[in-house]
Amino acid sequence: MITIKEITSKGDLTTFVKFPFYLYKDSPYYVPSIIKEEVDVMDPKKNPVFKNAEAKYFLAYKNDKIVGRIAAIVNWIEVNEQKKPKVRFGWFDVIDDIEVTKALLQKVADFGKQHSLEYMEGPVGFSNMDKAGILIKGFDELNTMITWYNYPYYGDHMEQLGFEPAATWVEYKIKVPKETKEKVIKFAEVIKKRYQLSLLKFKKSKEILKYADDMFDLLNKTYSSLQTFVPIQQYQIDMYKKKYLPYLNPDYITCIADNKGKLIAFAIVMPSFSKALKKMNGKIYPLRFLHILRAQRRNDTAAFYLIGVDPEYQNKGVTALIFKEMNETFIRNGIETVETNPELEENKAVQALWNGYEHDLHKKRRTFRKSI
Repeated sequence: MITIKEITSKGDLTTFVKFPFYLYKDSPYYVPSIIKEEVDVMDPKKNPVFKNAEAKYFLAYKNDKIVGRIAAIVNWIEVNEQKKPKVRFGWFDVIDDIEVTKALLQKVADFGKQHSLEYMEGPVGFSNMDKAGILIKGFDELNTMITWYNYPYYGDHMEQLGFEPAATWVEYKIKVPKETKEKVIKFAEVIKKRYQLSLLKFKKSKEILKYADDMFDLLNKTYSSLQTFVPIQQYQIDMYKKKYLPYLNPDYITCIADNKGKLIAFAIVMPSFSKALKKMNGKIYPLRFLHILRAQRRNDTAAFYLIGVDPEYQNKGVTALIFKEMNETFIRNGIETVETNPELEENKAVQALWNGYEHDLHKKRRTFRKSI
């Protein structure tokens, strides 16, 4: 018999967060999240997103054993301002039992009906800055710090239950050239002079904070036309600055300003933390965090997380300047491979950036939608 229990205590929330550790304990590709960070994200007292969102969390039991989890989420900015009558679901993990999946998703549907919403979609987080999508390709690849991992049957469950594909993301693995091409160097210099641009480089992570708000403003401008976009709120920006600053290596951050010092483009790349997080196994106490510090300094793989370009400067070659700087950073730090973050399949402009490099579409993930 399947029983669904709503989370009502912090202890239960920790149990909710830890379920994937059990489910994927034998998987060499699952990269665990930091337990404390995950609990804080889902705690209304810790995460300011709850100013404009609400959520319920559910655990599925079968024979007194936890066999699945799911979060039901309403983002009120999305519902009220963007007029999308959608209930989101996320943090979805389940054993290979279609009845368990069905029972969990029914709780999401019920939550949506309580708020007079019309359809459900997921897996996604509270906003477009959170993890999203069921993995449908790349099951034999480590997930990154900002993606979920899942077994192949997840997508099958969705299709069997009548869900339709919603959004699809692609991820690329890019081989770093051993030297920056001369034509890239020359073109970058031409663009720099033509538009009177300057590079901003940093020695300490704290120096980046001065430009953090401008970066998120550029993200809002860059991606506002995409189907999954929800404007990033200031309280979210403040949270992300605090959450991700410890992971930033300033040498990997590239910012470009105009002749008045205004930020017009940026790229955030980090050394890959997948192997480090796997060693940490959800814990972050000091000795475990040494794995992160080592990964920041000794690594042959990097993860390309964010890029933003002011619409006024898009299609003007500014990305050539960014890529030149990044490639030189990779060579300097011994990086041989770069993984991109998930990019919407429809976002051809971003995918075109990799055409000049040896690359492989090695992962694909998808959200699913169904009327309620």
